[in-house]
Amino acid sequence: MEWFKKMWEAGKKAWGSWSLVQKLILGGIVAAVVVGSVLLVGVSSSPSMVPLLTSPITDQDQIVMITNRLDEEGVVNRVTGGIIYVENDSVARKMRATLVREDLIPQGTDPWAIMDMERWTLTDFERDVNLQRAITASLEQHLEALDDIDSADVNLVIPEQSLFASEQNPTTASVIITPKPGSDITENRLKIEGIVKLIQFAVEGLEAGNIVVSDLSGRHLNDFEGLEKIDRLDLTERMLKQKTALEARYMGQILRELQGIFTAKRIRIVNMDIDLEFVNKKISTEEHFPIEMTPEDPATPYPDRQVVQTFTESQQTTKESFQGTGFNPEGPPGQEGQTPPQYQDLTNLVGNYSKDDQITNYVYNTQTSEEEMAPYKIARVSAAVAIDGVWTLERDEKGEYIFENGTLKRTYEPVSDELLAKARQLVEHAVGYDANRGDTVTVQHIPFDRSEEFKQQDEDYLRQKQIQRLLFYSIIGLLGVIIFFIAFRLISKEMERRRRLREEELARQHQAMREQALRNAEEEGIEVEMSVQERARLELQENAMNMAREHPEDVAKLIRTWLAEEK
Repeated sequence: MEWFKKMWEAGKKAWGSWSLVQKLILGGIVAAVVVGSVLLVGVSSSPSMVPLLTSPITDQDQIVMITNRLDEEGVVNRVTGGIIYVENDSVARKMRATLVREDLIPQGTDPWAIMDMERWTLTDFERDVNLQRAITASLEQHLEALDDIDSADVNLVIPEQSLFASEQNPTTASVIITPKPGSDITENRLKIEGIVKLIQFAVEGLEAGNIVVSDLSGRHLNDFEGLEKIDRLDLTERMLKQKTALEARYMGQILRELQGIFTAKRIRIVNMDIDLEFVNKKISTEEHFPIEMTPEDPATPYPDRQVVQTFTESQQTTKESFQGTGFNPEGPPGQEGQTPPQYQDLTNLVGNYSKDDQITNYVYNTQTSEEEMAPYKIARVSAAVAIDGVWTLERDEKGEYIFENGTLKRTYEPVSDELLAKARQLVEHAVGYDANRGDTVTVQHIPFDRSEEFKQQDEDYLRQKQIQRLLFYSIIGLLGVIIFFIAFRLISKEMERRRRLREEELARQHQAMREQALRNAEEEGIEVEMSVQERARLELQENAMNMAREHPEDVAKLIRTWLAEEK
């Protein structure tokens, strides 16, 4: 009791010390706690509800239609955030079936969403549906993992198992793929076949003929009967690529062999054409050779190797002999025999028959080899190469280039026939020349049109000459400026030195006259008043004279320093 009194007194004291704002804040907190407690109790006491559909509905008209249908069935419902809640799971399952039957499921809702409800037990139908959904999702992930597919939509139809195989409906699959930009999957048969195999092996019992792969435009991609033309186009494209690559390689070999001799500017490959024949076959060869019984002994001076063509592996002998009358078949008792008339006279004759049959199996050395022909062979090669001569710039007696009529003077030296013949041999070796194959190689001397090159060369030469002249005149002008500056500096120093000498001489004369006047005045006994400056100058002179007498070396250094600065 005492403790409650103390707490009450402390609370009253604290309440009295608080300001109005603090009291209002405390009141608001208490009111919020009370309201929250009331709401919590109200919500917890209200019955729990389950969602009718897991996906929120964005269309308000559809929400009104569904809630009206629920009201008709007397189902208590509530709409929160686009999701409709009903009383319990049993009511929800019943109303979902009703919505599906009356086509009230909103557009865009996942058709499998009604199977995602949480429940304690699962039916066989729900397990089959979940298995089908898992296989479909896995297939879509596999297809979208491919580099050429942006997205994939898979629809599987797995029918129920029938008692009789003849009545069993087949499993089918339809796939819509969205290719990535720049992908050739819609035109590549091998990639489409790979997708069909991937789908077939992912679903048990699915046959390749029951798979349809299409693109967004609805084109049947795995209809391989329509891809024969595309295959021929692909083969033609590969042939052209191979032909271009082979021609480029031969051109590179020719240029490497000739450019080191004639330089790159003087070589032009006018034509390089290679006719290819594409083949696809294998050659099997079987060789038979003798069996070595005794190998060659290198220690003997004579050949002692013994071979046999074959030796017997197995042998079978059969002998048959017969002697007596022949067998004449007769008919049933009391009936005439069935022997033809022409053979009736031969009956009851004594005959002799013998047969000797011998089968011998021989063994011999056999070697079988298979050679796969190259996918193509060169049927014919034709090459044409043009070689330019040598242009030389002429020089004068001073070693300078001759420049006439606005151009440099040049002389042309053609390629000799001997060099052309050697160059032709090099080209023939580079392309694997074969006269029996009908190959043609031509190497000719042709002067190239170098007017643009010569024009650029002349302009560069003129520009270089202009730059040289400009540099020469600039150097001369710079030297003139330097010489003028040096001369001006020397003249200025000399004039300054002479002016200073004149001023010093005038100052000495004035000083001498002033001293003479002072001495005359002292001799005559006349008192002469001197200014402060004159007295300071006299004292400075006396000090300088005294210093010169006492420290003549220091005074000499000082004088030399003054003279050096004046220079």
